[in-house]
Amino acid sequence: MKVGVPKEIKTNENRVSLVPAGVEALVTAGHTVLVETGAGSGSGFDDTAYLAAGAQIAADADAVWAAAELIVKVKEPIESEWKRIRAGQIIFTYFHFAASERLTQAHLASGAICIAYETVELPSRELPLLTPMSEVAGRMAAQEGAKYLEKLHGGRGILLGGVPGVAPAKVVVLGAGVVGVNAAKIAAGMGANVVMLDVSLERLRYLSDVMPANVQLLFSDRHQVLAQIANADLVIGAVLIPGAIAPKLIRIEDLKLMRKGAVIVDVAVDQGGCIETTRPTTHENPTYIVDGVVHYAVANMPGGVPITSTLALTNATLPYVLQLANKGYRTALKQSPALFNGLNIIAGKVTHRKVAEAFGMEYHPAESLLE
Repeated sequence: MKVGVPKEIKTNENRVSLVPAGVEALVTAGHTVLVETGAGSGSGFDDTAYLAAGAQIAADADAVWAAAELIVKVKEPIESEWKRIRAGQIIFTYFHFAASERLTQAHLASGAICIAYETVELPSRELPLLTPMSEVAGRMAAQEGAKYLEKLHGGRGILLGGVPGVAPAKVVVLGAGVVGVNAAKIAAGMGANVVMLDVSLERLRYLSDVMPANVQLLFSDRHQVLAQIANADLVIGAVLIPGAIAPKLIRIEDLKLMRKGAVIVDVAVDQGGCIETTRPTTHENPTYIVDGVVHYAVANMPGGVPITSTLALTNATLPYVLQLANKGYRTALKQSPALFNGLNIIAGKVTHRKVAEAFGMEYHPAESLLE
């Protein structure tokens, strides 16, 4: 199979979908890998490293998209890339379709087979391709939140961990999944007082045994959310419903309850955000202020640390890329329940129920479409 690796062109996206070691594995398995020139430079991999691994270097994105049967990316194709997509082409990347009807409609019209990293799901309910980037984003959320609490950046002017004789900041984490746990660990490690909220008592019981003493675990409901954000210095939105748009846990009017100069980091922005005032930002212009509250909503947070993120992501994705290349998408999807869950669109039809529900579209069970 011909596997294509185009350069990511979303603003400040420096990750690459395949490292040279992954190219070598695919070439050894008998496949051709086309890498757009410069695709790996932002992550520390130059063209010579790809050539040494057996890749062919393509002069531009058009050449990659035109030749490849399987396109492996990091982020969803943006509008300027839509015209390059061919019917029957397999695209394997983060899509987050439920957050954008235009993106969904464009891929339905293309006739491509769209397999989303974020909905690949194991029988254990683990999301193996979302987990590494959630770990990165969660850790970055505490790091970025601490920075934007500085007065220079519009924050309250408070140090996350405090100092002897001065109280540390209060950090509220909405959601106790992978993002939330990683955010809480870093914030707690920096010395903050952390409150985590979640709707799963089972999850909270587990975390009570493993989280540090300065992390308080509370059951999440509307009353509790409002009570906790009222005196929070940093709020981290870490809510996820796989494949679906994120629920809005903080409404516009709720911001008036918060301290001026408090910071919100909404990691759920890729799925529409769990704060009603969230709108996607970039690493170049990461924040904006609403009612005196600083909002950080960068839609590709891990792109800010591309070496770490690329290595973590490709460690997880390569086994699935090899399955798709070695077996073809039909056989690979049929034989791998996890990969099957990743199928969102095929032949102009939505095959993920949450995506269909987000826009009132017709849902088509994938089984019949794979025959």
